Amino acid sequence: MDIARGQRIRLQDLISSGTRFTLELRLDTGGLSVDAACFGLDAAKKLSDESYMTFFNQPVTPCGGVSFVGTGRFEFDLERLPPTIASLVVTLAIDGPGMMNGLRPSALHVVNEGVEVASHRFDGSAFAAERALMLLELYRKDGVWRLNAIGQGFNGGLDALIVHFGGTVAEPEASPAPTASAPPPAPVPTSSAISLEKRVEKEAPHLISLVKKVGVSLEKAGLSGHRARVALCLDISASMSRLYSSGQMAAFTDRILALAARFDDDGELDVFLFGTSVQQPEPMDLANSRGYVDGLMRRFKLEGGTYYGAAMKAIRRHYYPQGGRNGKPIADKMPVYVMFVTDGQTMDEKLSEEQIREASFEPIFWQFMGIGKSNKSGNSKKKGFFARLLETDFSFLEKLDTLEGRHIDNANFFSVEKPDQESDEDLYELLLLEYKAWLPLARQRGLLV
Repeated sequence: MDIARGQRIRLQDLISSGTRFTLELRLDTGGLSVDAACFGLDAAKKLSDESYMTFFNQPVTPCGGVSFVGTGRFEFDLERLPPTIASLVVTLAIDGPGMMNGLRPSALHVVNEGVEVASHRFDGSAFAAERALMLLELYRKDGVWRLNAIGQGFNGGLDALIVHFGGTVAEPEASPAPTASAPPPAPVPTSSAISLEKRVEKEAPHLISLVKKVGVSLEKAGLSGHRARVALCLDISASMSRLYSSGQMAAFTDRILALAARFDDDGELDVFLFGTSVQQPEPMDLANSRGYVDGLMRRFKLEGGTYYGAAMKAIRRHYYPQGGRNGKPIADKMPVYVMFVTDGQTMDEKLSEEQIREASFEPIFWQFMGIGKSNKSGNSKKKGFFARLLETDFSFLEKLDTLEGRHIDNANFFSVEKPDQESDEDLYELLLLEYKAWLPLARQRGLLV
């Protein structure tokens, strides 16, 4: 079985019984020195226990669940892993000069009881200056182990990966500073960065901190200087009333505007509202950001229904009116990042599925965020009837995240109990997590030029 980049597969569909198998890397590095490693991460995608980083210098995890055997060969016995390990990420990193675009056709093979059951083929054509690669992820979902061929480039080498996953790297010993040489000059910000900082300081000083945090997050994700159009699609069904009246949605909208200010030179955030109908007010920007959401609530009444599909269709028509059902990719120089926020299930599931499939031929990435206590939590059945009534079933959004029949995986989903549940830094990491993996795949599939 060939596993495509971005494809998710249940491990039990590959392995006949148990959770013991081997991953074999067969690399044609083209002369590059490449190291493989496997990171055991907790539910927050962090390396909370550094003994669960498996590589040439630390070949076995404490539980024996992951072993590094020779060059590019990992043996797994997932039943041995403690419950604190929620996912395993297999990575490659260059040791020495070179970049990942120098990789020649290579493959990762899944082997069960000596028989190859699946393979994922890759090369450096999807990468540029990246020096590390998150190749594959094994993760638990609803008690089932799944496999995801990430294929995500990452700036920096092995040390940068360790830091990205929350680990620590020993600092090199400092060398005596030469007495005659002058200190290196401080880096000079680009003209666009200076222009943005001046605009924020003048037009929206309350966003200065957020814009700076977005800049740090983009740098960590290897997306400094990346350009995209950003749209915010807000649920205005009646159940969202408290979130708007309390100011929570206004604060959240500011956080998305900060992302738009970094992504788009004009600093505008396109806004769409949906309930039973779809509205498109004027864009939000730095100059009109104060009181913008309060103004929307005075002009647009909350509605009695929730229709994802209608909103998605309106967004697609806005950016790509020539889009449709012809199954041919539409290419653009600048992608569209859609932040789609809702607190409930849709009333047009069929249309929503049609829209996400058709949109997979367009350079649009859909980031869905559900607001509410999910009844998918493990202890939901232990709660009382009325407590469960207050929870939200986000199973359809989960379905859109993994929907089959798409040209490309063009969506991600996560849920929060409150819009401010995540810190600014953690929110931006969540918003960029799958987007940065989607970008090279979108180029490969003819959506970005």
